[in-house]
Amino acid sequence: MYGERASRLGGAVVWTNSPSGPGAGRVLPDGCMDLLWHEGRLLVAGPDTRAYVTEGSGGRWVGVRFFPGTAPALLGVPAHELCDRRVELADLRPASEVRRLAARVRAARDPADGLEELALRWAADTEPPDPSLRHLVSALAAGRSVADTADALGLGARQLHRRALVAFGYGPKTLARVLRLQRALGLARRGVPFAETAALAGFADQAHLARDVRDLAGLPLSELLG
Repeated sequence: MYGERASRLGGAVVWTNSPSGPGAGRVLPDGCMDLLWHEGRLLVAGPDTRAYVTEGSGGRWVGVRFFPGTAPALLGVPAHELCDRRVELADLRPASEVRRLAARVRAARDPADGLEELALRWAADTEPPDPSLRHLVSALAAGRSVADTADALGLGARQLHRRALVAFGYGPKTLARVLRLQRALGLARRGVPFAETAALAGFADQAHLARDVRDLAGLPLSELLG
């Protein structure tokens, strides 16, 4: 069973997932990175360019999903180094530090609360992310083109691409595709017909929507929703 709530850390989400049985799961790209807790281990999920298929590991999973572009500063590692990867936090930070952090999460009333508190402490000790990154995400999520967004931010194409790699793990065009996919899924899940979903989300037509969903999610839209 999956559940989530808004975090006290701005833009982040705290989620839990307790698989009901064996079988693979599917995590869709969303431009985010997650701090994970599973069976006493702290892990980091990097940004995905394609659906990440899990192995159906048992036990409860807890995560903090950071707003796109904010996690790299907290972790001290560029997003592109973690693209399409799940790694132990101990691969990114000293093992002694990770042991102390894991002990704090373990001692919390609920690991979800402990994990959220860890993220809040990191944020308090880190310079706020560049506000232009949030503007970039908001503009692309609303369907603005990469070129128009770069002009609005006063950035050249190469400069925008370099910043996007560090913050999101991939360039702004890929980020725009991922956010468009999420926009389309939100519409389709509310029962909007696929043709109308394609038009509202910014696809050329329904066939374009179908190709992008299969490419990024690995399944046809109807099967994905089912």
